[in-house]
Amino acid sequence: MTPALLAAIAAVLLALVGVAGTIVPVLPGSVTVAAGLLIFALWGGSPYGWIVFAIGLLFVAAGASAQYLITGRTLRRQEIPSRSVLIGIVTGVVGFFVIPVVGLVLGFVAGLFGSEWVRVRDVRRAVETSWIALKSVGFGMLVEFCCAVAATTVLGVAVVQQLL
Repeated sequence: MTPALLAAIAAVLLALVGVAGTIVPVLPGSVTVAAGLLIFALWGGSPYGWIVFAIGLLFVAAGASAQYLITGRTLRRQEIPSRSVLIGIVTGVVGFFVIPVVGLVLGFVAGLFGSEWVRVRDVRRAVETSWIALKSVGFGMLVEFCCAVAATTVLGVAVVQQLL
């Protein structure tokens, strides 16, 4: 195996971990996809390495910024503090280790709802605001995921083209 092939394999593996990380917050997401693109550009041995890096990085940047812009705008519009989502993320990570597989989602939902319940002091309103925040975070994650998949696809096509 040549060093360029090893770099291409490492780049694709990093990008795939990054794609998974856009859904599972315990893993690094878009940053890992960008790292895979950079590895391919530096050591992949392709004459198109930097072009692949630039195109892929545009997708990564669009996805990462959309995640925060979509969620932030919706939360501001609905007057839901970011603190509630942050508490949900922390409890989701704890839940991930306490209850394998489903703990991440359960912890996030429980933390988000608990924070909103303490804030608004009304169960019905807490359910409404939590649902709005969940939809917003979910849609942002979907956009980031799709952009990470697009960047990884660009990388994959370049690697396959290089091998042929």
